[in-house]
Amino acid sequence: MENEKCRRAKVHSKLSVVSGKPTEPGKIHKFSAVDRAMGLHTVHAVFYYGSNPFQEGPLASDLDNLRVTLSQLLDQYPVVTGRLERGPDGAWQVKCTDAGVRMLQANVSVTLDEWLTSADASEERDLTVWEEMPHDPIFWSPFRIQVSNFKCGGLAIGLSCTHMHADITSATMLIRSWTEVHRGLPSTHPPIFHLPPLSPSPSISINPSYSFPANCNTPSKLATATMKFPASTLKKRLSQLRTQCPDATPFDVLAALFWSCIASHQQDAKKRAISICVDSRSLANSPISYAYFGNALRFSTLGVDAGDLVQGGGRLGKLADLVHRHVAGLKADDFVAVVGDGPHGMMYGPRLTCIDAEHLVDETGEGLMYGAVFGPGGKPVHVSYHVGNVEGEGLIWVMPSAEGGLGRTVTVTLPEEQMTSVCKDEGILELEPSMVLSGERS
Repeated sequence: MENEKCRRAKVHSKLSVVSGKPTEPGKIHKFSAVDRAMGLHTVHAVFYYGSNPFQEGPLASDLDNLRVTLSQLLDQYPVVTGRLERGPDGAWQVKCTDAGVRMLQANVSVTLDEWLTSADASEERDLTVWEEMPHDPIFWSPFRIQVSNFKCGGLAIGLSCTHMHADITSATMLIRSWTEVHRGLPSTHPPIFHLPPLSPSPSISINPSYSFPANCNTPSKLATATMKFPASTLKKRLSQLRTQCPDATPFDVLAALFWSCIASHQQDAKKRAISICVDSRSLANSPISYAYFGNALRFSTLGVDAGDLVQGGGRLGKLADLVHRHVAGLKADDFVAVVGDGPHGMMYGPRLTCIDAEHLVDETGEGLMYGAVFGPGGKPVHVSYHVGNVEGEGLIWVMPSAEGGLGRTVTVTLPEEQMTSVCKDEGILELEPSMVLSGERS
């Protein structure tokens, strides 16, 4: 009860929003093998806006303006409004119905600027919905949207869903599609719900001989920090590394930098490995478009000698080149998800996992999530992503930032005992990051 009193974000109402058009009776959506592989995880995204874009509209209240366009959006997404059930083979599938999505409204007792400075990742959870899927989910909404109003006008839209339904690209495109409906624009990427024919067909590789890495003996409590790296310093660092890795991306450099920093705080080992997660929509000649609503993730492992992770002496360029070559070597027709690398099928863990989101940067240098503009209020000032049930060595997200161009936002989740050292690492601080959602309350 005392903890509830201290919460700065408090939900005050719950309702359901349904689609405006009836769903075809008996329609079933079957998950792909890759969708099912993500079954133990959840996806959470928070889009922060400097003002409430729903105050302007044909109806008297912002809630009514929101509900009308959200309902119109849901007409295109029967998989979102449906409910989970077991199919004849015992696997989860979606019974497409008009049940709708669960929507929550909340008030936050501070301004948006104060929140971005003083909240931490733990408190940010209050802007989305984190709940376990019930044993019988036939009446449970797999998608939940929370709209949180900040003091003095800011607003956050929090989207939560099962990872079986969608990856972060699909979650992003869902919100972008909503903004297009709200502005009366044609849909840039009308959703499709089935993978195109692939050669070879998507396959699942099972690793039954899973064991924790030697430097990850017992589960640790995890902490999360978010840093914004300016485009100017990343441009300079990319230029410095050009002789070693001429085609390096911001992901290559930041993944190498954080990996080497984290490795310096781990026990000695002759070889170390990370899991790299890329979106198959981004791979060369990929038949999977951004309109595909589901999971198109590709997990692979990159192993290096421990000496390659030692900071200094020009090793960052060599490591960035190894990361770049690994990602560039992935092919669109090699669409394989490795299941069983973590305990009980965990995809995010126990090995350190780096998420590459370079595909979410458009040709102008803007992140696709920052193109989610509802109206005159403008683009989001910040967008956060999280996944549920991360274990082991941690998770590194390298995402586009609101600045655009080469600017990137890195959200890193690590064992608590490593986080302080990483945030003070000289190699990282040389790139002049600014902390967001750092938990520094006055």
